[in-house]
Amino acid sequence: MGYDTTRAAADGRDTDTTLALKLFVVLARAEAAVERHAAADVARHGLTLSEFAVLEALFHKGPLLLGDVQRKVLVSSGGITYLVDRLEQKGLVERRPCTEDRRAVWAALTPAGDALIRRIFPEHEAALRAALGALSEDEKRTAIGLLRRLGRHAAEIPLPSGNGG
Repeated sequence: MGYDTTRAAADGRDTDTTLALKLFVVLARAEAAVERHAAADVARHGLTLSEFAVLEALFHKGPLLLGDVQRKVLVSSGGITYLVDRLEQKGLVERRPCTEDRRAVWAALTPAGDALIRRIFPEHEAALRAALGALSEDEKRTAIGLLRRLGRHAAEIPLPSGNGG
């Protein structure tokens, strides 16, 4: 079940470069396919994946400072403000002032938000389990280790200059 590097070699690429490019494409396609299942599952409840991620973080961790929620769900500071605004409008999350630092704000589930996430989280787990069902438990453990190592490595190396940020 290897990858044919003959064509890439003919194009002048070395095997490691060819495999890196192929891995990127396969990883992106796999993530997109699994994400479609996750998004469809939470959409049934009128939520986006990002909104669900905020609810899930607050469900598992309890009230969090907005900056901590932002880091957990991997959105920008403006993005977390928008998400919490939307979840507040839906009556699922509330903001609480931080008594130690007036600049900081806590986010917490409302009783309605807690009830919703408790009800839908088991369904979401089942949807993800089904979408990731092609791998055995051992293969999942191996994939977790490899992807964690890959992510840490990519986070540690410098970004190319001129990246616009």
